[in-house]
Amino acid sequence: MIGIYGGTFDPIHYGHLRPALDVYQALPFSEIRFIPCGEPPHREMPYANRQQRLAMLRLALANQPVFSLDEREMRRKGPSFMVDTLKELRAECGQRSLCLIIGFDAFLGLDHWHQWQAIPELAHVLVTHRPGWNKSEIESQSALGQLVELRQIAPEGLAQRPAGGIVFLPVTQLDISSTRIRELVAAGKDARYLLPDNVYELIKQEKFYGPPC
Repeated sequence: MIGIYGGTFDPIHYGHLRPALDVYQALPFSEIRFIPCGEPPHREMPYANRQQRLAMLRLALANQPVFSLDEREMRRKGPSFMVDTLKELRAECGQRSLCLIIGFDAFLGLDHWHQWQAIPELAHVLVTHRPGWNKSEIESQSALGQLVELRQIAPEGLAQRPAGGIVFLPVTQLDISSTRIRELVAAGKDARYLLPDNVYELIKQEKFYGPPC
């Protein structure tokens, strides 16, 4: 079973890494693939360029063998649509179980993604959320509500088929954002303990987001 974890990672931080580790430890994944978005279709371009973000990811993932870096969206020209990535992965992985890992806030916008209806046909959707969260936050009559009603399964069902299920999984939620880290660095303030030390040192050394702290 392969986990697919997309994002701009601008920069990557513990708010990305800890939930990914929670997911890995909760379910029988062989690996979690971090897939940085080359050109986000629904938001502004990242502050760090592609090579800078890849360099930060390589450092962040180096000491966790179950985390891997997939650079396909960085190499692709044009907008990075997850549906295209999943089509490629499905062709490569055959009938292996693929799980798209997204946070609850991102899931609420899933019905605005490019060809979003095809995504559950290509992979499971694993929605991470804070402990104590209630599914009632999803409107039952919305397109997403109907999708959940049709496709929600128990977590142990993910490994039993290649795609098609929706699972909600509680994870550690850290109040850390890439925006806040960039703001701290740009203001010359200390951003330690929000992201891996080696990533932070690279940011300061290369001045990815402004003056060194």
